[in-house]
Amino acid sequence: MNMDKPIRRVAIFALLLFFGLMAQVNYVQGSQAEDLRTDARNSRQYSDVFNNPRGQISTGGVVLVSSTPTNKDNPKYGRTYKEGPVFAPVTGYFNGNASQLERAYNSLLSGKDKRVTRQHWFDAFIGKKPDGANLELTIDPRAQRTAYEALKNQTSAGRRGGAVVLDAKTGALKVAASWPSFDPNEVAPQTGTKGVKRLEELDQGKGVIKPLIDNALSQTFPPGSSFKALVAALGMEKLGLDESSSVNTGPLLLPESNRPLPNSHDSGQCAGTAPLKGAFAESCNTSFGRLALDLGIQQLSEGSEPYGFGKRVFVEPDFPAAVSDIPVSFTGADGKTVQTGRDGTARSGIGQENVRSTPLQMAMVAAAIVNDGKIMNPYLVQRARAKDQSVLYNADPKEYGQAMKADTAEQLRGMMRAVIEVGTAKNLQGRNIAGKTGTAEQGGGNPNARWFVGFAPVENPRYAFAVMTEGPNDGATNAGPVAAAIMAQVLKK
Repeated sequence: MNMDKPIRRVAIFALLLFFGLMAQVNYVQGSQAEDLRTDARNSRQYSDVFNNPRGQISTGGVVLVSSTPTNKDNPKYGRTYKEGPVFAPVTGYFNGNASQLERAYNSLLSGKDKRVTRQHWFDAFIGKKPDGANLELTIDPRAQRTAYEALKNQTSAGRRGGAVVLDAKTGALKVAASWPSFDPNEVAPQTGTKGVKRLEELDQGKGVIKPLIDNALSQTFPPGSSFKALVAALGMEKLGLDESSSVNTGPLLLPESNRPLPNSHDSGQCAGTAPLKGAFAESCNTSFGRLALDLGIQQLSEGSEPYGFGKRVFVEPDFPAAVSDIPVSFTGADGKTVQTGRDGTARSGIGQENVRSTPLQMAMVAAAIVNDGKIMNPYLVQRARAKDQSVLYNADPKEYGQAMKADTAEQLRGMMRAVIEVGTAKNLQGRNIAGKTGTAEQGGGNPNARWFVGFAPVENPRYAFAVMTEGPNDGATNAGPVAAAIMAQVLKK
């Protein structure tokens, strides 16, 4: 029997397998190498840089994060966070894994990004590891510190607070503060197993307090009456209203339960009828419940999408904010899908029911009002530099979308000024801010989510903000002063 033919077949098959394997190896090491190395699920991308200096993160001339020698074999370099809890919502942490900017810009900070290796190809050729790039942020350090302390002082014990300030013309984040926070120094590489244990404790949290989940960008709350800014915009653009349109501010019985949707008061502009501007200034729930019913939950939900609701808003690559939402349907207690009914639609119109928002998202609503209806995509990194100070990346502000007409935005600016002049936030007169108050009931034994969302300065505004604190009472007295203190710092020259 001739054995040459089957042997040849086996040899050819083996050769094909060999070449297939070589092709796969080259494909993985070549075209897929960068994607695999930077994949968020690949923890080795972090552990292999413990023994090399990592780039700095700075803002306003202040170095927030730096690498320092440990005088140990492993890790050779630790990570030091200046005023760690103040800036943690922005910097995140680094410890064999990473969060926030430490994760989003890991390849640049570690020196493995192509923009670094291509520029320093000779270092790579001789086997020298390139130095990590340095990040320069948009954050105003004075305003960030003010926000942190103000949130700490105004938020009830054991509860949460968050604040965001945006440059409405560019999208640059000037403040992203959270209370409570955590200290990234406690989980840095040099802390070893102690840091790993501490990270696990922070991850578990206590009750609603999850320190690793910041309350500015990564947590949602019911926005309460601050949401009326968006509902008013939709009423103008979908129902043909303007600031002078007469609206019913009298009692409203919910269509399904026949229960009343109460106002905080039934006097003044909320006594029966009022122009939309007056109903907005005095925050008449019944008017905005009716507006929501006229719009319907579908149009209310879809109309919020140009502002960012219902989708992930990316602050930076691999750095998404939590999803804010006005759900058309939701999962009931029995696990079945339930459509938002007419009663729920009315309550959604005042930022209750299942409406949820991050402070970032409400700041984006205010930014549309400031910027003639246009929202710029929020961002944190102004530029990245190599160790030799050459610029590897420069922020290029991009338009997120046109959320409302310029005329609508102009009228809403006047309506927000009226809130301070004659409405629910007269206590903030003379503070050079304008905005909308909000006080949302959270149920389940949780205290109110208290909001103030608006802009500064009052004339020719440039900045949009949103502040939320949890506790008793209302947004005017427990979120408004926080916003005023923060904006006083932002507006300093």
